[in-house]
Amino acid sequence: MCLAAAAALLTLAGCNGAEETQVRIEPAPETQRTLAQGEIVGFHSGEAASAWLAIPYAAPPEGDLRWRAPRPALAFDDGRLEAIEHGPVCPQVTNELSARAAGVEAGVLIGEEDCLTLDIYAPREAAPEAGLPVMVWIHGGANVWGSSSAYDGSQLAAERDVVVVAVQYRLGPLGFLSHPALRESAGHPLDEAANFALLDLVAALDWVDANITAFGGDADRITIFGESAGAFNIAALMASEPARGRFDAAIMQSGGTGTNSREVAENGGGNDLHPALEAVAAFAGPDADGAAMRAVPLEDVYAVYRDESGAFTSLPRMIEDGVSLPEDGILGAAARPGGFAPVPLITGANRDEMKLYTAFDPQLTRRLGPLVWPRDVARYQAAVEYPSRSWRVGAVDDLLDRLRSAGHEDLWAYRFDWDEGGKVLLTDTGILLGASHAMEIPFVFNHFELFGPFDRVLFNDRNAQGRAALADAMGGYWGQFAHTGEPGTGGGAGPEWPRWGETARLMRFDTPADGGPEVMTGRDTPAAIAADLAADTRLQPSGRCAVAAGIMRRQPAIAQAFENGMDC
Repeated sequence: MCLAAAAALLTLAGCNGAEETQVRIEPAPETQRTLAQGEIVGFHSGEAASAWLAIPYAAPPEGDLRWRAPRPALAFDDGRLEAIEHGPVCPQVTNELSARAAGVEAGVLIGEEDCLTLDIYAPREAAPEAGLPVMVWIHGGANVWGSSSAYDGSQLAAERDVVVVAVQYRLGPLGFLSHPALRESAGHPLDEAANFALLDLVAALDWVDANITAFGGDADRITIFGESAGAFNIAALMASEPARGRFDAAIMQSGGTGTNSREVAENGGGNDLHPALEAVAAFAGPDADGAAMRAVPLEDVYAVYRDESGAFTSLPRMIEDGVSLPEDGILGAAARPGGFAPVPLITGANRDEMKLYTAFDPQLTRRLGPLVWPRDVARYQAAVEYPSRSWRVGAVDDLLDRLRSAGHEDLWAYRFDWDEGGKVLLTDTGILLGASHAMEIPFVFNHFELFGPFDRVLFNDRNAQGRAALADAMGGYWGQFAHTGEPGTGGGAGPEWPRWGETARLMRFDTPADGGPEVMTGRDTPAAIAADLAADTRLQPSGRCAVAAGIMRRQPAIAQAFENGMDC
C-alpha cells in the first residue's frame, strides 16, 4: 500500500472508534511439543485453536550469512522455546500502517536480520500426528514490507480443520540482489542465487515437511497460499527447481508474474530500476568483494534504495538467476511442459484491484479533512476499471492459458467482487475502495482485523451478515482445496467450481445479496481492454491515454495491445 493511501485510511479511521487493548498471553502446557531443535510450548488462540509464534526455521541470515542461501535452524536456547510472542519483522522501511504497529514514524528502518521465523495455528483438539492438511501462508507487501504477525490463522485452522503456517522471509535488498561478488564468494551452489527470499520460502517448506507432524499436520498435503507479493512469490516457487516437490497445491491471490534478467538487475536496461552494480558501489565501494558487502551496516544498504514512498520501487525483484528461478522467468516456465510444478492451482484477482492505489489521487478524488470521495463517480470507476482488468489478465487469464497449453489441467480461477464496505459521512468505502487489492484476505481467514483502525470503517454491523456468508463460502472452498486438491462445492458452500478451460469459467465471489458465489464465464485480453478503453466516453481522450500509459508502465508485457489499440 502506498504511504498516501495508508495515511488517509488511518486518518479516516480516527473518526470511528477507540484503540484496542492488548491481552496478555500465557503459555498452555498442553501445547508442548518436542522438535529436533528442542521443546516448544505455545498458547490457546481464540476459542478453538492453539498457536506457536516466531519459530526459527533457519539460522539467522546475518554477518557472513547475509546474501547467502539459508542454513539449517539452530537449537533453541537452553533447549526450550516459549513461542507465545511474535518476533522481530524482517528489515523494512515503515509505511504509515507498519509505523503505527511498530510505534515509530513512517520512513524508519525497523526489523532485524534474524527474522526467519514462522507461526503455526492448529485446531485446539488436534493431537500430534492428527494428519491434517497444512496451509502455508506467504504474506504480501511488494516484497519490501510485511510480516507474519499481521495474520491470525486461528479461525481458518479451527473452522476448516487445517494447520495454518505463516512465514516471514527476507525483504527488499536483503531478499533480492544479484552481484558478481556474491557469486564469487558462494560457499554453496544455492549461494549463487539472487532471490534469497525465494530460498527462504523453500527452507520454510523444508522445516514444515520435517516438523509439522508434531503440530497435527500432514507433510504430504501442503498447500501454499498468499496474496499480492506473496502470490507472486508462489508463482516463482511454482517455476523454481529448488522448490520442486515441496508443496502439493497452490493458491495465488492477486499475484503477478513479471521478472528481471540478471543483466537488467545488475546493469539496468532503460527502465527505472536501480542497477545492482551502482547500488553496491554506493554502499560498499566499486571494488567491494562479498565479505566487504556483508560487513556494510544495514542502514547504509537501505539508504541507497530509499525513495519518498518507502516502496523501494527501483529495486529489481524476482531475478532470472538460473538458480532459484529459471532464466526464462515465470512466464517462460509456465509455457514450457514441465516448467511449472505439476500441482493443482487456484489463482484469482479482485474486481477493483487498483482502487487501493487510486483512491487518494487528487486528480480523481476530493478531500475534506479525513473525508475522501470521488470528484466524478463515473470517471473514477472508469479510471480504475481498466488497470484492474489488466491486473487480472496477467495474474489469471494469461497465466492459466499458458499453463493449460503446456499440459496443466487442475486449474481454477476466481474474481472477488465484495464492495459493501461502510460509509462515514461523505466517504463511501464501497465506492472508494470497493473490491480493492487485499480486500479478500479477511474473508479467507474469517478474521476481520487486518487493516488496523480502518477495519472499523470497512467492516460494520450493517454488512456483518453478508460478510459472514461470504467468508463461510470462501473458507469452504479454500479448505476443501487443501483437503482434496479440488475446490469442489466448498463443502457445500456453493456451486461446483469448474476448472479453467476453453470457455474460461471462473468463480465470482460476492455476498448472497449480490448473487454470489456464482460461476461466470469470459476470458479477458489486453486487446479487449484496450478496445473498451478507447471507446469509453466516461473519460476524456487525455484521460484514456493517461490510463493506458499507466497500464503500459506497470505491465510492459501487454503494452503492445495498447500501443496498437489507442490513438495517443
